[in-house]
Amino acid sequence: MATAVLPTPDAPAAASAARADADPYRNRYLIAIAVTLAAVLELVDTSIVNVAIPHMMGTLSATLDEIAWVSTSYIIANVIVIPMSSWLSAYFGRQRYLTGSIMIFVAASFFCGVATSLWGLVFWRVLQGLGGGALLSTAQTTLFESFPPHERSIGQAIFGVGVMVGPTLGPTLGGDIVDAYAWPWIFYINVPLGLVAAVLVWTYVKDVSHQVRAMSVDGLGIVLLTLAAVRALSAVLLVWRELTVKEPVIDLRVLRSWQLAPGMLFAGFLGLSLYGAVFVLPVFLQQLHGYSAQQTGLVILPGAIASAITMAVMGPAANRVDERPLITAGALLFLWAMWRLSLLSLDAGHDDFFWPLIARGVGLGMIFVPLTGASMAGLPMHKLGQGTGMFNLMRQLGGSLGIAIMATMLARLTRVEKAVLTEHAGAYDPATAERLGAVTRGLMSRGNDAATAKPQALLLLDGQSGARAGVMAFSRIYLVSGILLVCALPLLLLWRTGRTAGRVSVDGH
Repeated sequence: MATAVLPTPDAPAAASAARADADPYRNRYLIAIAVTLAAVLELVDTSIVNVAIPHMMGTLSATLDEIAWVSTSYIIANVIVIPMSSWLSAYFGRQRYLTGSIMIFVAASFFCGVATSLWGLVFWRVLQGLGGGALLSTAQTTLFESFPPHERSIGQAIFGVGVMVGPTLGPTLGGDIVDAYAWPWIFYINVPLGLVAAVLVWTYVKDVSHQVRAMSVDGLGIVLLTLAAVRALSAVLLVWRELTVKEPVIDLRVLRSWQLAPGMLFAGFLGLSLYGAVFVLPVFLQQLHGYSAQQTGLVILPGAIASAITMAVMGPAANRVDERPLITAGALLFLWAMWRLSLLSLDAGHDDFFWPLIARGVGLGMIFVPLTGASMAGLPMHKLGQGTGMFNLMRQLGGSLGIAIMATMLARLTRVEKAVLTEHAGAYDPATAERLGAVTRGLMSRGNDAATAKPQALLLLDGQSGARAGVMAFSRIYLVSGILLVCALPLLLLWRTGRTAGRVSVDGH
């Protein structure tokens, strides 16, 4: 006689687990929110400090060249960690590594806020960047694997909104915070948001079955990678080491892909152009136009919204079109925007910035989603971590160089242009003497005596010539930013396909 098998108390749980296994993408949008929030925090901190630069310079008694280290040190730390992210994720497990990195980022953010010296702040920015490096490539890889192939471009669009809008929206958020409170609060805000991101990541992000666990530590590779950030010889040794070791900290073999290699080089130019332009614009608005931090943020906000909307449109369309014409159109639109900004004078108002920044936002939105998707096309699933790591490495490295180069160019070009303007403005120049006399008389009519009016007039004229020199310097920097991105377009001819990575499978076919 057959015996009936009664359901056990664990049957509902077992059935639920079975349904979960049958639908590995069930939590894809929750995962997207979790990892994108983490990535946005990391990227916002790349640019949020820009709007606070004048305030930091005063509080920390630093020059523009010195204060640039607050931005560049953070990005350099990113550059060190990003290429190691795939190996670190494999060694510690994705869930633990990503959650731990967020916690390091949160702790370092708090100490950035309490720093009382420039180099103390730079030190904590380095630690913040080391923690934040994982939040880019690991987040992007997680999104690739959390969405089914036919929705992968949607996941990348969600990530792209954070990656491209984050640095652009950072000054808006930073402006409100700086004006309402003080610049340390641009770091304190990371603490509660970072804790939320850590909880979400720990809850929903799991290790994937196809990820191979790293069993050894490539210590020499890590040391050489750190030195490679500043020494060319170490970079050469790093390449040799990583191509010969069994479990490399960076799998350089992914660069054999004729999609990834040109794409990551283009990403480097994108970072160079974008981060450099984003760095100098708040300085231009506050120092030459007298905008407050909040006003600066409001000027930049429409462009950030335009970028977000464009990427939301690009995501669903990415599977159906060749990406190369879209990227080309975006780069040309970016160039037009930079050219328009280069024509602005000291008399420019809020409306004069509106359309160039809208065009810049749309152009960037047309570039990022197609560039990311097509660059990853053809990579097998287990190589996506290394691929996204190299892609983000080049973008961040380009951004670091962009900020350093633009800050240096700004200081030098301003000095050169001022020297040219004042070359013929001597004591015996009739036009200069007439202008000096007019300003002196104007000051005297307001109650100043002759002994103090003339020195004040000299200071005013010197400030005016410095402001005009600054406008000329900014004009050249904007043009350079746009031209550099357009010069990278021939790299797209090296691609074998302009299609997105939506068809990538576990075995790479």
